[in-house]
Amino acid sequence: MPEFLLEVGTEELPADFVDSAITQWLSRIPQSLDEQLLTPEALAVYGTPRRLAVLIKGLPQRQPDREEEIKGPPAKAAFKEGKPTKAAEGFARKQGVALDALEVRDTDKGEFVFVVKQISGYPCTEILTELIPQWIFGLEGRRFMRWGDGDLRFPRPIRWLVALLNDALLPVELLNGSEMIKSDRNSCGHRILNPEPVEIPQASDYLDCLRHAYVEVSPDERRRQIQEQVTAAAKKLVGHVPMYSDLLQEVTNLVEWPIAVVGKFDSQFLSLPVEVVETVMITHQRYFPVFKNDQASELIPYFITIGNGDSAKSEIISAGNERVIKARLADGQFFYQADLKSSLESYLPELEKVTLQEDLGSVRQKVARIEKIAAQIAEQLAVSDTAGTDILRAALLCKADLVTQMVYEFPELQGVMGQKYAAASGESEAVAEAIFEHYLPRGASDSLPQTLAGQVVGLADRLDTLVSIFGLGMLPTGSSDPFALRRAANAVVNITWEADLLINLNQLLQDIAVDFVETFARNDSSSLAKSLQEFFLQRIRTLLQEEQEIDYDLVNAVLGENDPEYQHRALTNLLDTRDRALFLQSIRDNGTLGEIYETVNRSTRLAAQGDLDTAQLEPAALVSTELFQKSSEQALYDALVKLVPQTQTSREERDYQKLVAAISEIAPTVSEFFDGTESVLVMDPNPEIRRNRLNLLGLLRNHARVIGDFGLIVKS
Repeated sequence: MPEFLLEVGTEELPADFVDSAITQWLSRIPQSLDEQLLTPEALAVYGTPRRLAVLIKGLPQRQPDREEEIKGPPAKAAFKEGKPTKAAEGFARKQGVALDALEVRDTDKGEFVFVVKQISGYPCTEILTELIPQWIFGLEGRRFMRWGDGDLRFPRPIRWLVALLNDALLPVELLNGSEMIKSDRNSCGHRILNPEPVEIPQASDYLDCLRHAYVEVSPDERRRQIQEQVTAAAKKLVGHVPMYSDLLQEVTNLVEWPIAVVGKFDSQFLSLPVEVVETVMITHQRYFPVFKNDQASELIPYFITIGNGDSAKSEIISAGNERVIKARLADGQFFYQADLKSSLESYLPELEKVTLQEDLGSVRQKVARIEKIAAQIAEQLAVSDTAGTDILRAALLCKADLVTQMVYEFPELQGVMGQKYAAASGESEAVAEAIFEHYLPRGASDSLPQTLAGQVVGLADRLDTLVSIFGLGMLPTGSSDPFALRRAANAVVNITWEADLLINLNQLLQDIAVDFVETFARNDSSSLAKSLQEFFLQRIRTLLQEEQEIDYDLVNAVLGENDPEYQHRALTNLLDTRDRALFLQSIRDNGTLGEIYETVNRSTRLAAQGDLDTAQLEPAALVSTELFQKSSEQALYDALVKLVPQTQTSREERDYQKLVAAISEIAPTVSEFFDGTESVLVMDPNPEIRRNRLNLLGLLRNHARVIGDFGLIVKS
């Protein structure tokens, strides 16, 4: 079966686009081939800084012949008195068939005209020729550009095109203004090591031909080679190199023929904080720092870079890299020493000169708001005096390093340098650690803050940002979230969950909204708080489903559906919200939920006919035993009395397992109430008896509602 190669040659592509393009093609190309009934046996996508390629094996020679059934107009419109109308003639003409090929069939919407067409499959070559431009220009990404005098858009100018089906050249043309890019069988090798054109005799020769021209087109193989070479180089230095995933991925897409090059820097720079040297090397220069051991806490004065060229030039490359890193580290050393001449607190007045956002004042004003919110959270948590002092001190100093020379030059180090400078200024370890931790998590792979002060200041910082930006009406829409508000809200919830912080988020949002409205002379704090509450409920829903892996209907049961009671409860006690969701998932998984589902749901459906408030739990005040006519009523009442201790306790004391066990025990009693020898007619003609019985069922519903709204749970 045919093997197909497409290679799009370009000027140097952005490293992140190479990854994105590969991912897009791996999804879209198989889908488009399936739509054309050309499902291949295997498909691989490759990418380097100068090319994107797809190699497809086992393509059919052509589409299969097939029958296609096409529905036409209603029969009554197509035929009058047994003769075809213009509608029938037009349909037949459009489908290219004779009138006698039309069939009348009965459908659920009446009789319609149908035609069955025999469609011959198109050759694979014709379909591929049409699909190739769609694959190329269907790619999405940022910062696309035009070049020459044409309108084609791509991250970088396209310079060559290879399209081969086995050994046959497919004629593909991309017109860009006056420039015509035509497919050829000639690719390009390594820009330095093999600048001559590389002829590809047939598609299956692609990988070997490029490797002979010093181009490794497989990102996986380049990544493996880089890891292997870096590890070997570090071993020679008697050191260790962590494989920073982001750095490894970036350098993989910056080279076509990776060569590890070792460089050295002056040991005087080892006196700098490790994070400074790491940032200079990784973020700014894309070098791998070398550590003494796998603890990655102490550097040695070497680094490893990945070159894209001749290993014979390693010394020249190394010397150039050493000059660059020396200058960058010297800058870092100067900034560090200059910053240490002042205490961290002395930088606070400079924050008045830094604008946070045009309508939100200075960073110093934000710090004041963070202090107030942190104090509110600390009060809710009833922290000790010592912890409260640490929290407020960390809140005061958490942004001070933003105006230091080091952070001005290396913004990635905010928080990191704050911790270093706080320690050097004599601040407590708890305060210094909190200044660093309040930024966590910075990314998806980061841990959450572990200290109480770091957690509280981190929450305060994010809550201020959320309320302030929402207060300005800058809500995230679709995929647009320039202030990373979704990430901030996720962090608030995750920090609270992981640290088991018993905070009342509802109250915090209301209080902060009031302060915002008063500070910035805005209107209506209640609508602002409501918008934030709805936003947090969306984030909680997403986190429960995606990160906690809770079934969607169980999340609905916990958060309610347009149910103010559940929504208020969810935000008032985030820990209870998480616990109930996890508990419901656990009893679904072990089968217990299925055992009580009918008992609770049947009662809930009938209870809706009554008027009992969902917050009521105490039978004695709501049910009159004097109105009982059957023993099953008394039995259900007695069982409900036993439920009360399980539901009228605090969240810390409440045992949902015992509550479910108690509901399970009630199941036979409820069954007898509905269907046994002592069954009752719930909707009794006597309004007092009817209300009494509905209240019994309403109480059972209410006890179950302590866990969740069973009416929103889908029967398994």
